Amino acid sequence: MPIAFFAYPNKPSKLYPEDCEGHVLARPDEDQIAALEMLCEAVGARQIPAPVVNRERPVLGSGAITSGALGASIGALLPENAVVADEAMTTGRGFFAPTEAAAPHDWLSNMGGSIGFGPPLATGAAVACPVRKVIGLQADGSAMYTVQALWTQAREGLDVTTVLFSNRAYHILKGELASVGAGAGNPGRKALDMLDLGHPDIDWVGLAKSVGVPGARVADMDGFNRRFAEGLATPGPYLGEVVL
Repeated sequence: MPIAFFAYPNKPSKLYPEDCEGHVLARPDEDQIAALEMLCEAVGARQIPAPVVNRERPVLGSGAITSGALGASIGALLPENAVVADEAMTTGRGFFAPTEAAAPHDWLSNMGGSIGFGPPLATGAAVACPVRKVIGLQADGSAMYTVQALWTQAREGLDVTTVLFSNRAYHILKGELASVGAGAGNPGRKALDMLDLGHPDIDWVGLAKSVGVPGARVADMDGFNRRFAEGLATPGPYLGEVVL
């Protein structure tokens, strides 16, 4: 049954109504695909065509960098058959609606509360699918957990374009601090310092180049559109740092 992965004070941990009844289709040691096929037969779902998005692709975002503008440009430029490894965290909350009408692609995202899975996920996808373009949408705080994946991408010549969103903070953890009631008012300088990625600021382009990954830094949407397209057209690894 669906359970929230964090227990927030005064918020429900069970994500279903009290009168909801759950049914197990297949246990881990059973044939889950066969169970889904039997469910389709039981409810007549085989006669229902899969939904297809027929809307026009979004137009490129412009002006200042926002989550919505980034999502529009990603949706406009995403190549067909791409694999997206998404750990954009707080920046990526505006990506889903504009990328719905993008070229057909696979979108891999985290369903739990771990941090740092994005770079190795993109690396693994590129190893598994060497003829497909892999795009890593990556928050800077999370990337610091597994930054060595960039070196692996360079060493193995993997076709991964990483878009690094640099707000210079563990911003998702600031939200968690507030959710548990510790962020009300001023939580204190030491607590805030632990969620800060400045002092000194991380030079992601320089860091990437030091492990063999070329890249560029952008601070507006016009620059993002150019550099993201450049990364998509570049065989092998590439990193674009988006300064937020």
